[in-house]
Amino acid sequence: MFTSQESHLFLGESTHIVQTFSRSVMAKRVAIILSGCGVYDGTEIHEASAVLVHLSRAGAKAQMFAPNQDQMHVIDHCEGKPSDGKRNVLQESARIARGEITDLAELDVSAFDAVIIPGGFGVAKNLSDWGVKNKDFSIKPDVEKTLRDFHKAGKPLAMCCIAPVLAAKILPGCELTVGQDKESDMWPYAQTAGVLKEMGCKHVNTGVQQVHVDLKHKLITAPAFMSNAPIHEIFDGIGVMVEETLKLA
Repeated sequence: MFTSQESHLFLGESTHIVQTFSRSVMAKRVAIILSGCGVYDGTEIHEASAVLVHLSRAGAKAQMFAPNQDQMHVIDHCEGKPSDGKRNVLQESARIARGEITDLAELDVSAFDAVIIPGGFGVAKNLSDWGVKNKDFSIKPDVEKTLRDFHKAGKPLAMCCIAPVLAAKILPGCELTVGQDKESDMWPYAQTAGVLKEMGCKHVNTGVQQVHVDLKHKLITAPAFMSNAPIHEIFDGIGVMVEETLKLA
C-alpha cells in the first residue's frame, strides 16, 4: 500500500504524464508558406519569426514550405535595388527555416490544421505576380492549389502584410485587412486596400495590433509591416493572428 505522501507523489506524476500526453495529442499542426528570405525579394523575416515564436508558445507544431523555383529577381538589401544573379525560393527560405523546409509541391493538406503565410515582397513576386500586374495578377499554381485545398477542407487560412491579396484572388467577396485605407506616414501602403475593394472584397480598417476574422471563409488577416509601427506592436499583432487561427483550427 502507498502512504498518503507516496500516493500524492504518484498521482502528481500521473497527472503530469496525462497532461503532457494530452498536450501532445491536442497540438495543432500548422503549415507555413515562405517566399524567400528578405523583405524586398522574399519573406519578411521578422514576420516569419513572430509567427514561429507565437506558434511555439501556443504549443503548436509548425512545418515550413516554399516553392522550388527561381525568385523573380534578387534585391541588394543595402541599396534597395536589383542585383545580378539568380536565387532559388526554396533554398533562400531554408535560411529562415534553419534548413528544416519542404518543397511546397509535397504539402499534404490533410496533415495540417491550418496554413499561415507571412508577408514580404516575395508574396507579390514569387508566390504571385501581384508586384507586376496588381489586381490583374495570378497566383503560382502550387500556391493556389494549396490555398484552395485548405479552404475546401474547412481549415483556417491566415495571412499578414501583403499576403491577404492571395485570399482576395481565391475567395471573391471575402473580408480582410491590410490595415488602413487612407495613406499616411504610419500607413504608406494604404492604396492596397483600395485595390482589394476594386476586386470585390470587403476591407476592414484595423490597427497594427488588431486582426480581422472572416468566419465564413475562416480567413484571418493582420496588417503587420503594411504599417510603420514599432516592431513590438507588429510582433504582438501577429500574435493575435496566430491565436485566432488556432481557435478556428
